[in-house]
Amino acid sequence: MKTIILTSAALALTAGMALADGHAKTIRMGTEGAYPPYNFLNDAGEVAGFERELGDELCARAELTCEWVTNEWDSIIPNLVSGNYDVIIAGMSITDERDEVIDFTQNYTLPDPSGYIAMSEDADLKSGILAAQTNTIQAAFIAEGSATLVEFATPEETIAAVKNGEADAVLADKAFLTPIADADAELIMLEQEELLGGGIGLGLRESDTELKEKFNTAIASMKEDGSLNELLAKWEISGQF
Repeated sequence: MKTIILTSAALALTAGMALADGHAKTIRMGTEGAYPPYNFLNDAGEVAGFERELGDELCARAELTCEWVTNEWDSIIPNLVSGNYDVIIAGMSITDERDEVIDFTQNYTLPDPSGYIAMSEDADLKSGILAAQTNTIQAAFIAEGSATLVEFATPEETIAAVKNGEADAVLADKAFLTPIADADAELIMLEQEELLGGGIGLGLRESDTELKEKFNTAIASMKEDGSLNELLAKWEISGQF
């Protein structure tokens, strides 16, 4: 979702050494905590959502002790590389640009349709003003087109921009936008969809090959026994493996 800030390979290697040689006892799972249904903070201030349940199950299957850390989206990749946590599990789509800086596991969702939310069915999606969260695949998609892009640090701010007239529509993951449109009579979910990215995966430092393999094995086992599809259905995220 985000803009990538390049960090030195030496720093990435140093930060990942403990994981690469298998000595780490606790794996820190970094997430945003602000993008339901993928991840959010519940009333107790704890990480919840699809990725919390998924991450806990993956850690159990990989026989890892995991703790959860929240981080703002804009700096989520640099803070992984610098060692502030060990895994990104934050609705992050697999893209070639990100893969140049970090590594990814296999995807645990299929590419989720991105949708538009607006206050009018006549919103101009071709030459109007479209809002997206900063450094997301949706922001990159808008920037490549003929519409004017306005970026915001949080997904909530993109919705506010439509409601206060700063933007004609928001482009974001449909799974995020649909419940917002359902709960707000002023907002309309438009019919047009965009299929972006290669699905969502766990992000890791490129040096952490052993950890990547453990999570890949765990994800594959959840695909094989159907438990991943059950979680996707529970959280109303489209696409089944």
